[in-house]
Amino acid sequence: MTAKSRIIIVVASVAFGILSSISALAQVPTVGSQSASLKVAVVNMQDAIVNTDEGKKELTALEQRFTPKQEELKKANEEVEGLKKQLSTPDAKLSDDQRRNLANTLETKQRIFQRNFEDFQTEVQKSEQETVNRIGEKMMKIVEKYAASQGYTLVMDVSGPQSGIIWANPSANITKDLIAAYNSQFPANAPSIKPGSGRP
Repeated sequence: MTAKSRIIIVVASVAFGILSSISALAQVPTVGSQSASLKVAVVNMQDAIVNTDEGKKELTALEQRFTPKQEELKKANEEVEGLKKQLSTPDAKLSDDQRRNLANTLETKQRIFQRNFEDFQTEVQKSEQETVNRIGEKMMKIVEKYAASQGYTLVMDVSGPQSGIIWANPSANITKDLIAAYNSQFPANAPSIKPGSGRP
């Protein structure tokens, strides 16, 4: 699974502060009450984050960072599968001692592979989550600023299957606008400011 597909999964955990229940759409002012205009927009936060210039850059960097380890794990897995095949071959001319030693070797290599694979998964997930959180926090500022400037009453995230929204007019989708606004305010080629650097 690529870093891009994985980040789309973990991005669902990003807090979307102005997400509200769709039931608000069903609230109709009673007769005699002051008429209010409800301007609603939807956004796919998953797409918004991974399709910013910074998101693409970070994803590429993560893929490049973890590719060597992926290749190492791939070779280790191929070695394990090769030992399994060797042991399961009926006409393999192996003595009892050879078969026992081969089984012990397989067990050891399987255990090492499983441990390394789990460590790799943990490291990848941690790195992806940090990236998503960092971009997501800045994207939230863009959402709030954009929604206020455009007079939106409500902005809803439709990236998750549990959003509750079954249809929305394409004209209400502001995802591309938010990506453009993000790229403008946070250029991917801008130098990053490290915590504690003292820079404003």
